[in-house]
Order: sequence, then structure tokens, then C-alpha cells
Amino acid sequence: MKEINIGKIIVAKRREKGITQEDLAAYIGVSKASVSKWETGQSYPDITFLPQLSAFFNISIDDLMGYSPQLTHDDIKILYHRLAADFASKPFVAVIDECQTIIKKYYSCFPLLLQMAILFVNHHMLAAEPDTAKEILKNAATLCQRIRFESDDLVLAQEALTIEGISYLMLNQPEQVIALVGETVRPLSTNTEMLAQAYQMAGNPDKARQVQQISMFQHLLMLVGVAPSYLMLNAANLVRVDAILIRTLGVAKLYNLDELHPNTMVQVYYAAAQVYAMNQNTDKALDYLASYTHVCISDFFPFALHGDDYFDAIEPWFEDFDLGVGAVRSEAIIKKSMIDGLLANPVFDFIKEDPRFLKLVKQLNEYLKNEGA
Repeated sequence: MKEINIGKIIVAKRREKGITQEDLAAYIGVSKASVSKWETGQSYPDITFLPQLSAFFNISIDDLMGYSPQLTHDDIKILYHRLAADFASKPFVAVIDECQTIIKKYYSCFPLLLQMAILFVNHHMLAAEPDTAKEILKNAATLCQRIRFESDDLVLAQEALTIEGISYLMLNQPEQVIALVGETVRPLSTNTEMLAQAYQMAGNPDKARQVQQISMFQHLLMLVGVAPSYLMLNAANLVRVDAILIRTLGVAKLYNLDELHPNTMVQVYYAAAQVYAMNQNTDKALDYLASYTHVCISDFFPFALHGDDYFDAIEPWFEDFDLGVGAVRSEAIIKKSMIDGLLANPVFDFIKEDPRFLKLVKQLNEYLKNEGA
């Protein structure tokens, strides 16, 4: 991450004045090649030239140098998790205000801006007013746009595009998503599989095995992870819903996803319960709410991404994630969302007096209370 951007500033200010590199070189008393190196970042001007340059462009030395403070990867991770915890324990407005102060200070630290956008997307629903929540999502989208347009990091820009798209979906702006990602569905890249083969050919079978496991793990979560939205899309066709669940839960059982990735599975069970509740099928709705509750109280906390006996080489990969192995929300907020999933969703109103439903609420409440003690 670059903190000194004097080259870009010199280019911009020189063009504002409408002068050439030769003109600037003649004024400062250096060669055109020196100015060219300054502008391309190959070298910096001698410190003795800084007052002369700042006076020529009528800006301060700080502005000339384009100084923009940056945070390290670890700093960003620690800051994110601290702010996520603050959302659970401090007034929402106070935390948002602190986030905005941090964003202003580090507005050129693009990895931080991405994490701030992710923080907003995952906590906007805590706002007291819907309009405030919308503004926070719009802010997240704006941060992502800045990253896409200003950052030289193509991977970071692609991640920003994804978060920007999620923001538009939450804002109920599907046309923005389509314009952003395009209408063409492209085949998945096989670069990861090719990399695994390359490691094997290079005599590094351990690295090849890790890369292959990472690829399988991601494809597995992608397959099962799309099931909740696919269930909701087919909610009016219970024959199709049953087929989706047979295949999805078959794969999930085969790979022990209740334990391997409980966050994915609670979403599958919850979506299935919603679909059957929408169709007034009390027994199946309660069955899937029971599965939802079981995962919540059995395998969820303490939350950390992890492998298992089959995926036994992927945990070092998790450690390199921007946020490490931790969740994007604090455990306190996750726990509240779990119980709200039962009590605050009107689709379950017709079964809220059913003894089986009340038993699930009691189980979940007692577990979350004891788990937090």
C-alpha cells in the first residue's frame, strides 16, 4: 500500500497548469527524465525541491506529497472486529459516526474501505429507521465504487463489485445489479485446478492437495449456498421444493455440512421452513425449524471457519482471509438474529402458539443465554 503519491500529484498539477515535463524541468532545474521518473513513481524529488514544487503549484508540501495514511492487514482485521463488537454494545449512531471518521482519515486505504463497506452491509439493519439503513447501504455502494474506479488492485476491485451488487440487492435495485455484473453468465474459471496441477508437476504434492481441497470446498459451498434462494424462487412448486431439498440435504449430509459450515446450513433449513410455512404446511415447517435450531445450538459457537477430516489442509487458507477465521458480525448480533428468525418473521405467525414451536424458542433462548454466560 502506497502512502506517498507525489508522482500522481505532480502529473495532475502539471496538467492543470497546461505545461509539459520539459517546462517543469526547466523551472526546477532538473532534466526531463527526472520529472518523468517522479511522475511514474520510479524516484522521488530531492527534499530540497519540495518547497519549490509546492510554491509552483500553490499547494502545501503535504498536499504535494499526496500523503494518505494506510492501515496494515492486521490493523484492518482488528479494527473490523472491534467495530462489529461495538455495534452490539454501543449506540448504533455512535458507531456509524466513528466509522465515518475512520473512512475520512483513511479514504485512500482501499482495503479498509472494502471492509467498511462489508461492515455496513452486515449491520445496516440495526438502524432505528429504514431510511437510515438505506443511506448506510448507499454509502457501502459508494465506497465500493471508489475502490473499483481508483484502486490498481484488480482482485480488490472485483471484491468491491460483489459487495456493491449485494448493496443494490438489499436496496431493492435489481436493475443496478444487472448493469453492474452484466447479463452474460460466464463459465467458472479453472485457474485453481490448473494451479494444483502445476504444483503437482513441480514436485509439491502437499501444496497441490491444499489447492484442490480449497477448490472443492468453494464449489461445495457454492452448490449448497444457492439452495436458499432457489427454494424461495420455487416456493409455489412444492414438488420442485422437495427435489431441491433431497439433493441439497443429500450433499450436505455426505459432507457433514452441519458441522463443517453451520452458517450455510442454518440458511438452508430456515429457507425450507419459510417455504413450507408459506404453503401452510405446519409439520414440515416445524421440522425444518427444528433442524435450524439444532444447528444453532449444536455446532455454531464459538464461530470459526475450519476444516475437518476430509478437508484437512484448508485451515491455513482461512487464516489468510481479510477478517481471519472470525464472523463478519459479533456473536451477540448473530445470537439475536437467530432468535429473531423464529419470533420476528410473520410467515411463522400461524404456528407461534404450537407447542412444538414454543419448545424450539425455549431451547434456543436457553442455549443462547447459557452459551453467553
